[in-house]
Amino acid sequence: MYYINNFLEYLKIEKRYSVHTLVSYESDLLQFDNYLSNVYDGVSLSFVEMLHVRSYMVELLELRLAKSSVARKISTIKSLYKFLKKEKVINSSPVQLLETPKIDKRLPTFIKEDEITNLFEEFKFEESFNGKRDKLILILLYQTGIRLSELIGLNDRDIRNQEIKVLGKRNKERIIPLSSITNILVIDYLKIKSDLYPKTKPFFITDKGNKLYEKFVYRKVNYYLSLVSSKQKKSPHILRHTFATHMLNNGADLNAIKEILGHENLSATQVYTHNSFQKLKSIHKQSHPRG
Repeated sequence: MYYINNFLEYLKIEKRYSVHTLVSYESDLLQFDNYLSNVYDGVSLSFVEMLHVRSYMVELLELRLAKSSVARKISTIKSLYKFLKKEKVINSSPVQLLETPKIDKRLPTFIKEDEITNLFEEFKFEESFNGKRDKLILILLYQTGIRLSELIGLNDRDIRNQEIKVLGKRNKERIIPLSSITNILVIDYLKIKSDLYPKTKPFFITDKGNKLYEKFVYRKVNYYLSLVSSKQKKSPHILRHTFATHMLNNGADLNAIKEILGHENLSATQVYTHNSFQKLKSIHKQSHPRG
């Protein structure tokens, strides 16, 4: 636990990882440590060899864990040993050359443009505070592509002058523009909110005036998307995928999308080009005389 705790502290303070990420790392490492205790008589993390990690990976695969989950767990272990090498606890990483399972790339799921149009132009949201809040939650997720954690973390002061200031991964700030129509909805929402709950700082609040939480947003998004889409997956994150896909399909620059999404690397954004290419193939097939 000593090495794990030091590693987690490093990720928290120096890398500024989110609480959610830290919990995932801790869970992965504790699971690996338990495996070492049960199978290899509690061999110390500092004396682990590649065979230990390889046998652990095989066991995970035999348990029919998804390849993506296994790859993530091994990646966490690799990060730990990279840290231990950096701290001179070990001379070389025992997992540096270990290959993780190959993952089949899945295209991001997104909502069709006509379904989004139906949601915001055809569906009648309630004129109550709750109805205005629900609509604004959906609009901000779709129009800005922000993450669920970023949405929940918004405070009143973060939305000013048709801009939204977002605190993203590793506490990196970015500014995202808002449309004039959305800005009007923001002003209207804030006016009603200040009348009902004058002392609340979080931008979005629950029906009882408390700060939003993840399950609350999940329920809302799932409910409203169910009205317009038959997609099985209806999470807040699908609206982030939808934002990026629709932007790209309508001619937005890939680098601009990267900046708005808060991606560190362009490769993370390039996954959306596959959806754009699929649309291009469909148009070609429908329009070309020999398509």
